[in-house]
Amino acid sequence: MSAPQTREQWQALADQLTPRNQCLIEGQWVAAASGRTFDCISPIDGRVITQVADGGSEDIDRAVASARAAFEDGRWSRRAPVERKKIVQRWASLIEANAVELALLESLDMGKPVGDALGVDVKGTVRCISWTAEAVDKVYGEVAPTGAKELGLITREPLGVIGAIVPWNFPMLMASWKLAPALATGNSIVLKPSEKSPLSALKLGELALEAGIPPGVFNIVTGFGPSAGEPLALHMDVDGLVFTGSTGVGRHLLQCAGRSNLKRTYLECGGKSPNIVFADAPDLRRAAVAAAGAIFFNQGEVCTAASRLLVQRSIQEEFVAEVVKAGKRMQPQHPFEPRAAMGAMVDQGQMERVLGFIATGQSQGAQLALGGRRALAETGGYYIEPTIFDQVQPEHTIACEEIFGPVLSVIEFEDEAEAVRIANASQYGLAAGLWTADISKAHRVARDLRAGSVWVNYWDGGDMTAPFGGYKQSGNGRDKSLHAFDKYTEMKATWIHLG
Repeated sequence: MSAPQTREQWQALADQLTPRNQCLIEGQWVAAASGRTFDCISPIDGRVITQVADGGSEDIDRAVASARAAFEDGRWSRRAPVERKKIVQRWASLIEANAVELALLESLDMGKPVGDALGVDVKGTVRCISWTAEAVDKVYGEVAPTGAKELGLITREPLGVIGAIVPWNFPMLMASWKLAPALATGNSIVLKPSEKSPLSALKLGELALEAGIPPGVFNIVTGFGPSAGEPLALHMDVDGLVFTGSTGVGRHLLQCAGRSNLKRTYLECGGKSPNIVFADAPDLRRAAVAAAGAIFFNQGEVCTAASRLLVQRSIQEEFVAEVVKAGKRMQPQHPFEPRAAMGAMVDQGQMERVLGFIATGQSQGAQLALGGRRALAETGGYYIEPTIFDQVQPEHTIACEEIFGPVLSVIEFEDEAEAVRIANASQYGLAAGLWTADISKAHRVARDLRAGSVWVNYWDGGDMTAPFGGYKQSGNGRDKSLHAFDKYTEMKATWIHLG
């Protein structure tokens, strides 16, 4: 299906849509054991899209039992890597063939511009799954260096049953970062998507079955964190738990792992990423446009959003003026508008939370340079203007806490040492950026920044060949690249006596 070109065409397609709304267990679409559902509300206009199964502990038990049986009987785990690769690649092809519907589900459910859903989310999901599938039969074991009478083999085996809890801001893409390496290496999965944006995950499950992933290997339980996510994290028959979301929830999941079976737990958590602009940046106007995009893309609901803009004092005034100019061009619009730069916040609660941070910033003395208000309230949706605070102090709340919205804090610095000190003065360490024409300075600062990803003279670089994850309370483990396989495999040493 070719992508619609106008808002009206996207809306006509949305009006015809009947999304899946049940759990996927043992290859069957089933209601929650309790019979309960919850409203799936579109943040675009506050309307109910559908009622989704409100899964609980009984549904998690059924899904984990299904995943365990599938793993133990080897219907997937004992297949040759090349066989799994072909099926997972077929799944990626089906996702690409259904790109328009998936993008529409993502936009309706989460509020992002449908153009971004199509060009970033779906495209990135296809790339992740196809790249990972292609890589899995290129991962070799090792032979230990031994004497003539011994043979030491080092092999990787699938971990077992994986519980995956994924966020609402990039529902497909974040899920694919977990699902692709877990499935490719032979594990079985129970996926718990966010209750705020579950619809694209259910479509992914439908396409996985169509591709030939056996029933029971990939299960999905929709529901809320306390009633479905926590039972998954506490389950004694789950071998590994992977999560993307807030640091607070990540901390709780680690506690659940400790209270249960010490399951392997890998977390990609919050961020408060610094974007450092030195006076010798090669193109200040381009850096300003990038700085605006780095915070306002996806309505600021991005774990790596450049929410702290550190600007050298000698260029502060002119540079902030350029960022404000760029921000003014990114006003929120209906997500079906072809050139929308920003859409709606994911729900009313998130909108109110972000507006609360904006009020706090003003009360603490930061200077509001742009925005700060709700927008398009007459639509019934949840929109916020792009917001920029100048004269922010490093200790201000808006400079310390992850807001997860379109709010930028501008902080001045004098020299390289002060920039690094301010950038690292955070509990988070997910990403960072710097702009300079001095190659030696770029290397020094990149080395000194405590972050899992550092981008020089642009923002949000990297692809599937580069690992992604954080330092400090931004989490542990890495998604993407060959390093992602470490999270979903056990390493076994087999020592054979030949004498």
